[in-house]
Amino acid sequence: MRIVLQRVRRARVTVQDRVTGQIGAGLLLLAGFKEGDSEETLAWMAEKVTSLRIFTDEEGKMNRSLDDTGGALLVVSQFTLYGDARKGRRPSFVEAARPEIAIPLYEWFVELLRTGGRTVETGEFGAMMEVELVNDGPVTLVLER
Repeated sequence: MRIVLQRVRRARVTVQDRVTGQIGAGLLLLAGFKEGDSEETLAWMAEKVTSLRIFTDEEGKMNRSLDDTGGALLVVSQFTLYGDARKGRRPSFVEAARPEIAIPLYEWFVELLRTGGRTVETGEFGAMMEVELVNDGPVTLVLER
């Protein structure tokens, strides 16, 4: 699993002019899945995302987690995170999980993030999405397991 995590002041996803997910302060996650990702992988990633100390405290230091701040999550599926452009001019996506594998992984990951009463919004798997955000920082990380 590979995630690009962006700390945001607000973010939203639209599909054909319809808002499918929208949050205020929190994290935007672009999430890609590969064959071989397991429930253990998803659980590790969900715990990592929600406990990373990347929000500022009263002294301006990155010392607080999403759970500490009560921030929300916006999760957007992104198979292109597994694009390999080392050869040629067109990226290869052979490492990305096929939809029949990726969809259940995505849905399970979202459910894991929702535990504990967290606010979690989503895009629409497989749709052409427009993602808008106002970053907070900027703080952008790539996580992989």
